[in-house]
Amino acid sequence: MINLFHPLISVAIQISIWALTGNLWYGVAASLFYFGRELAQAEYRWINTYGKGLRANLPFWGQFDPRVWTFKSFTDMILPLWATVFVVLLWNF
Repeated sequence: MINLFHPLISVAIQISIWALTGNLWYGVAASLFYFGRELAQAEYRWINTYGKGLRANLPFWGQFDPRVWTFKSFTDMILPLWATVFVVLLWNF
């Protein structure tokens, strides 16, 4: 199931940042939190599945290995970014 809570949180933070700075693009950075979070979770999945539980076995590309990504983890990373960029584009339209 797609989690729509993350995009809503990102847009709420984006609007808060916009109220403080007057720039909607600064709020897109709110969605980058979810990028980092999902990349870190992909690292842990790779370490548990292929790295024998040791971070030292993780190659530099481990978190980008498509075998450790699921549809849910991908959407949890992409949807907040799309939502915040959509708000900027909609506002500037």
